Formats: sequence, structure tokens, C-alpha cells
Amino acid sequence: MKQLISNAQIINEGRSFIGSVLVEGEVITAVYEGFDETLATKLSPVKPIDARGKWLLPGVIDDHVHFREPGLTHKGDLWSESRAAVAGGVTTFMDMPNTIPQTTTLEALAWKFQRAAEVSVANYSFFFGGTNDNVHLISLLNPHRVPGIKLFLGSSTGHMLVDKEESLRRFFGETDLLIAVHAENEEIIQKNIQMYSANNNSALDISFHSLIRSAEACYASSSEAVRLAKKCGTRLHLLHLSTEKELSLLDQGALHERRITGEVCVHHLWFCDDDYIKWGNRIKWNPSLKTSSDRDALRQALNDNTISVVATDHAPHLIQEKERPGLTASSGGPLVQHALLAMLTLASEGLFSKEKVVEKMAHHPAELYRIDRRGYIRQGYYADLVLIDPEQSTTVTKDQLFYKCGWSPFEGITFPLTVWKTFVNGNEIFADGKILNESVGKEVRFL
Repeated sequence: MKQLISNAQIINEGRSFIGSVLVEGEVITAVYEGFDETLATKLSPVKPIDARGKWLLPGVIDDHVHFREPGLTHKGDLWSESRAAVAGGVTTFMDMPNTIPQTTTLEALAWKFQRAAEVSVANYSFFFGGTNDNVHLISLLNPHRVPGIKLFLGSSTGHMLVDKEESLRRFFGETDLLIAVHAENEEIIQKNIQMYSANNNSALDISFHSLIRSAEACYASSSEAVRLAKKCGTRLHLLHLSTEKELSLLDQGALHERRITGEVCVHHLWFCDDDYIKWGNRIKWNPSLKTSSDRDALRQALNDNTISVVATDHAPHLIQEKERPGLTASSGGPLVQHALLAMLTLASEGLFSKEKVVEKMAHHPAELYRIDRRGYIRQGYYADLVLIDPEQSTTVTKDQLFYKCGWSPFEGITFPLTVWKTFVNGNEIFADGKILNESVGKEVRFL
């Protein structure tokens, strides 16, 4: 079936222009510039989609999610969270390995691919998790299927801490795969816990979280990762940067030439530690929110291209897990359904352009991971597309959430625009607040 998305404002490759996109099957077969009311008639037979007044963007590629399957499916799963993703214009995700069991064996990795093929409505891939004891497996990974190796350095999640010098040396020196790291120094974190606990008679509340998981803890770990990467010539990606100081560690220049790259997550661009007063544990993340000055620096680093990618670190927990007291509250939250709207809202406030949002959420993830024919509106590329209605606002309420956990850190916030339609591999998968089809996602491939 041919579909014509006509007379939209296309935002793609640094430009915004009125045009139309012809989709045949899974791929884009033509991109037309200019307004043309008769194009559908000329191309008949074709299914017309009148997109006048709408923005047409390439689908978001989120390189950092935790969809919780297997083993943590009370929080979320590949079916529920991929539905939330496409409702937010996210057409491709890369899932992290800290599940139960962890994705640290070839068997566990194969299981995830098979499960996603059965239930995911978005395109997918999965990181392999490194441990002190599985370095021998990295040579068996298929670089056309796996986006990279995820390492927890200094601070462990799910007992995946990699701290043996020999293991680190081999991970950094024996693969051409990208190494993606969560970098926080556990020794500094524990020292901070002891110090603040000793100086306070009551249990530590959320206001201490950013003091404990401090900028110093982040920089100490990320700078060590960069030192190892430079020594070994590794492609290193620093996940969820949260501090101004860490920006100095990143390479400059054209993206394809950079060996040290960085990601910022939507919550570190939207919130800061001043917001704990209003939102409490709902905005507790690791790494923690930092100061408004750090947030401003991260926003500027997005504008000047120091930071390469915007992601979500989507990590759902049940609300009762978030409402536990103080340091026992779970860190992380669901974000994929409203990440694009949040970024476009910040753009509407003048913090960066819509074109920059598309670059950092679609183009650059595709380039950084060398994804085959995704991330752009181009002839011959997969038709992963999202239509935004800039005249229809979205107020985040529980009743319109697709998350299995049933809550959002953006609840009560009104964005001045909405996701109207999402296409995955040419399939209109989401429209007007509803999922229209199931299981159309495909495994992405890497060049």
C-alpha cells in the first residue's frame, strides 16, 4: 500500500520546509518539497494523509531505556513500554542489560531479541552487559545486531559492577563495539552517605540525594573511563551526563570522528535539584539531578554540539517503590511517552531549535550507532515517522498513560503540542491517542 503524508512542515537535516512524503510498504520512496494539493491525485492509487499544519519528524531513536523484561515485569515489559514509546513518537529503542536474569550471557541476549520480535510495537535492539567474569564473550557478539557493551563503573546496578583492572583493560581494549558507561564513583557515594548521616539525627530525605550522588562522584568515574578509553583507543559513550564539569571530557568535531561522546537525558534538561521541593522522590534518578547551573550548561552543550545525543533512561518503578522514605526510594522513572514533547516544549521556549531536537533525538543516535537506514526522512530509508500537532496541547494525566507502572514525573504538566500520529516501518501504529496495530517493530541493524 502507498501512503502520502502531504503538505506537512518537514523538520529534517537542519531544515524546515513544507513538503510531502510518499511511503510504499516499509520505506520512504520519495520526498517532495513545496505545497501541492493535487499530488495525491497525481500519484493515485495512494492513501492520502492530510498533514497541513502538522510537523513531520523522523521517529525518535532512544538509545537508553530499561523496559524491565525479563524478571521485573511488575514495573514494565517490552509490550507495555514499547506502546508508550510509539505514543511518544519513539520508534526505536535500545534496552539496557540490568534485568533478571541480566543480559550478560549470549542465551539471555537471544531471549530478549526473540521476545521483542513477538511483542514489541517499536523497533528494538539490546545492549550486552559486561561483568568481571564475561569478558571472553565479547568476541562472540555480532556487531551488526548489538549496539554496544554496557558497563557500570564505580557504582553498581544489579550487581553488574566492573571493577577488576584486568576485566576493564580487556573490555576497553578487545572490542570495536561502542562501550556505554554509567559512571558514578561508589567510594565517594558511600563516604557522602556516612558524612551526611553522621551530621543528621533523622533519616536522610530526597534533599540529600544530589549531595550524596554528587558532581564529584560523577566526574571521578567518568574521567577514569575516558582515561582508559584514550589509552586503548576505545569508542566510549558517557551515558546520562549530569554535570557541567564532565562536558570537558568529551571530544569535539564531526560526530563520525569522535571517540568520546556523551548523552544527556531529558530529565536533566528539564528538572534541577531545586525541584525536589515540589516533586520529591518522583524525580529521584541516578545520576542525580544537579544544580540549575549544571542544567544550563547541559542545555548549552546541546546547542553547541558538545553533547551528541538526547535519551530518556526510561526506568519505570511502581509508585509505592518511589514513595519509600529517603534513600530507600527507587531511583528512575518512566519518560518515553513525553520525552519528545518535553524537548519540543523547551525548543518553543527558545532554549534550542526544533531542528536541534530532531538532530539529537533521531539523526545523531542513528549516526553514532551506525544504524542501517533509520533516523532521517530520506528516500530508501525506513518510514519511521512522527506527526506533531503544534496547535493541540497535551496535559499529562494518569488516564492517558501507556506505562505499566501507571504514573509519570510529568503528571500535571501541560505541553503546548501533541503527538498526532506515529509510523513504524511504514505502519501507522499510533493515532489520536490510540494504538492501532500490534507487533510491527523490527530488529534494527548496525553497519
